[in-house]
Amino acid sequence: MTFQRRLLLAAGGGWLFDAMDLLLLGSVLAAVGREWHLSKPVVGGIITANLIGMFLGASLSGIVADRFGRKAVFTWTLLAYSLLTGVSAFAWSAGALALIRFFAGLGLGGELPVASTLVSEFAPAQNRGRTVVLLESFWAYGTVLAALIGALVVPLAGWRVALLIGVLPALYVFVIRRAVPESPRYLLAQGRGAEAREVARVAGIGYEAQPGAARASLRDLFAPAFAKRTVMLWLLWIALVFSYYGIFTWLPSLLTAKGFTLQQALWLNLAIAVFQIPGYYAAAALVDRAGRKPTLVAFLACAAIGSFFFAGATLAAAPSAVAVIGWGAVIAFFNLGAWGVTYTYTPEQYPTAIRASGAGLAAGAGRLVGAFAPAIVGAMLLRFGSPYSVFVVFAAVMLAGAIVVLVLGEETRGKSLEEISETRRAA
Repeated sequence: MTFQRRLLLAAGGGWLFDAMDLLLLGSVLAAVGREWHLSKPVVGGIITANLIGMFLGASLSGIVADRFGRKAVFTWTLLAYSLLTGVSAFAWSAGALALIRFFAGLGLGGELPVASTLVSEFAPAQNRGRTVVLLESFWAYGTVLAALIGALVVPLAGWRVALLIGVLPALYVFVIRRAVPESPRYLLAQGRGAEAREVARVAGIGYEAQPGAARASLRDLFAPAFAKRTVMLWLLWIALVFSYYGIFTWLPSLLTAKGFTLQQALWLNLAIAVFQIPGYYAAAALVDRAGRKPTLVAFLACAAIGSFFFAGATLAAAPSAVAVIGWGAVIAFFNLGAWGVTYTYTPEQYPTAIRASGAGLAAGAGRLVGAFAPAIVGAMLLRFGSPYSVFVVFAAVMLAGAIVVLVLGEETRGKSLEEISETRRAA
């Protein structure tokens, strides 16, 4: 097996478990809400606590990774969230569950931008987009796994057993420690040129580390060379996080609110989740051919259309399962494909010295605003009693994200990371 494939599988496994942990929460809370007789705003508050933890984790992990290395942060964040998921199985109240999920969120949010930065720094320019989108595609497998656990384990064994399964990713840390080396670009930025050349040689990536890499600091994120890209990324991440977590963490509860039984809702959730997989592969096929910007704009716009028609399907007193799956599949296909391109596009905006920090802070900005999406959904359901207005709002948010990328985004297809950085410094 080539190094690139081994790295993709090792990092992708962490990504899969991250998705499994986070999306399992939606199925768990549908059961917890019924067992503990929780109101929708309280359930939304638990999800919000998790997402606020993810905001802090994403914001801080990139800064730490630029200081101490990508591999160390990737490893420790995975270990932290998997162990805390197991701890959350012993929660005795909504407040306790929210607190534990907050701390688990620190690891959940911290892993993703660091993993994408690490893989991006190893991938060759000609297929970097495809490689990072394929990394993101492991999220879909984790989502399907979470939906399976939700559909099979939660009704039969209970939500606590489902959360205990979330401890298993802790064992994956040993795989990562053996299979994933430190980024040679990070080593070079730290003045460790000999180590960088050795990693590049062993990895066989055709990358020769040279001394003299440009230095940068956090304030450069808002310097003239990068300010427009930073604003664009933050708004893009806000649109993606707000729509995705608002939709998919609430989906089982939304379906039960429209008359489906809990078991029916969990199986519908699984059917919709499966369509994320071809969405990622479609994005992977297009991102290095059509480019980052047109692929991202098209996928966000199509996801917005799917959300609008999903809203219409929920107007019926007894929504058709076919309509729910059909329009839910459109949202899942295009929204998750957009996520894949976003994880490719984000680390390409900055030089090595601030790449993880820039990616982490962009993800953090999205998660800070997106953290309130579940609570907003809960409040809207309480106020209007129907998911219709909720999905119209999500359609508008995703369309706004497409417009932001169209107006402010720049194409990075086929350029080396160094070339992109130098071009923007000269801008």
